[in-house]
Amino acid sequence: MSEIPAALAVVLHDGAVLLVRRRNRPDAGLWGYPGGKIEPGEGVEDAARRELLEETGVTARPLGRLGTLEVVTPRETYLLHAVRMGFEHGKVRAGDDAEEARWFPLLQVIGGWIMASRDVDRIALRAASQS
Repeated sequence: MSEIPAALAVVLHDGAVLLVRRRNRPDAGLWGYPGGKIEPGEGVEDAARRELLEETGVTARPLGRLGTLEVVTPRETYLLHAVRMGFEHGKVRAGDDAEEARWFPLLQVIGGWIMASRDVDRIALRAASQS
């Protein structure tokens, strides 16, 4: 089974968290952080910044890593490196492999009020505690 490194962009701004509704498996239809595979020769922070722009139209600067999640599927294992990002600018729009992109109040995210991918709430709480 292969390991696929990926980056997640965790953006908190004005009490809200930026999430996208996934179009593709394994989490199609669920809300999660913008992110995707790390390209060969690309760093984690650069991948998070690129994926954020591709999926939401937002630019942000890396502020630090939040940890790594391991997601095991029947075919591969994903190593998801979460990066806390500081919002710079941009109007949110869904792009690339996102069905939708929008800001959610932090309390809704950490309270589990939305249908989200695994650990979205826990990552948001960790990012908020480091702000």
